[in-house]
Amino acid sequence: MPEPTRLANQLQLALNGDAWHGSSIADLLRDVTAAEAASYPIPGAHSIWEITLHIKGWLGEVLRRLGGKPPGEPAEGDWPIPAQVTPVQWDIARKAIQLTGAELVAAIRATPESRLDEVIGAERDAPLGTGVTYYVMLHGVIEHSLYHAGQAALLKRAVRV
Repeated sequence: MPEPTRLANQLQLALNGDAWHGSSIADLLRDVTAAEAASYPIPGAHSIWEITLHIKGWLGEVLRRLGGKPPGEPAEGDWPIPAQVTPVQWDIARKAIQLTGAELVAAIRATPESRLDEVIGAERDAPLGTGVTYYVMLHGVIEHSLYHAGQAALLKRAVRV
């Protein structure tokens, strides 16, 4: 199996599949209410909603990069804040992460294996995720998404105590 296909499969599982590590992001967020998503049960931590927007933003940024755009921060910012805290807006946020993720999965599947060794950006910038290969970036966006999903899972428990 080509490596881009393997990477796409792993991202798909993380987003809404039967992932080895446990709940997918879709499963984790499915029963979270807008009020729970917007709450701050741990002082100094982001909300589940902010984490969801952050994950979605970086999925979108990696998608842009695969499309040949120069690296940057997500268009909506690194840590966007929800404009309105309503159940409708929360549903939109959950659907957006899935839609952007599905677009990225498709783009990864279409990526030639030879491109995986190309370097993104002129120099290493860890916060921006440059100076690494596409291969490292694609693994990174999967790891990044799951790292923050773990934070959201802890917040979900904390808000329900």
